[in-house]
Amino acid sequence: MSTTVSSANGRSVRIVGLIAILAGIVLILAGSATWAMVRTQLVAENITVADDAAMFAGKTVNGPLDAYYQADIINTHALEASDGKTYAELDREDPVRATVMNGSFLRASLFTSVIAFGVAAFAVGMGVLFILIGWALRKVVPTGTVVTATPVATTA
Repeated sequence: MSTTVSSANGRSVRIVGLIAILAGIVLILAGSATWAMVRTQLVAENITVADDAAMFAGKTVNGPLDAYYQADIINTHALEASDGKTYAELDREDPVRATVMNGSFLRASLFTSVIAFGVAAFAVGMGVLFILIGWALRKVVPTGTVVTATPVATTA
């Protein structure tokens, strides 16, 4: 038993492949632009990783890892200031509560940038995958040819 792909079906497969390639290019451009925008905004904030952070001490926050480690050390400092209590655990009248709240807001902002970097990297990765799939589809059905395929027989 063999299957024949008509030139019309072959053309459709090639068009789908081209669309996948174009979508991949758009994803790579959008992911790269997002990464650059988030990085630019972080650098503009002039945030320096604290000297007692687990990694990247003294480095300007400009990427996902140093943003993560700065957020982590902010949490450590906030917990030290509150004797290990979180914002929700502190009494409303506790003067340390405002410090812990600010630390929580800063951590959330930094974690948002970490997530944005991750989404940007995911978009670029998916873009590469789309390009590869589109390229493969276009290679399977060369221009102007009729493809005949014979399935491999299986034994039970």
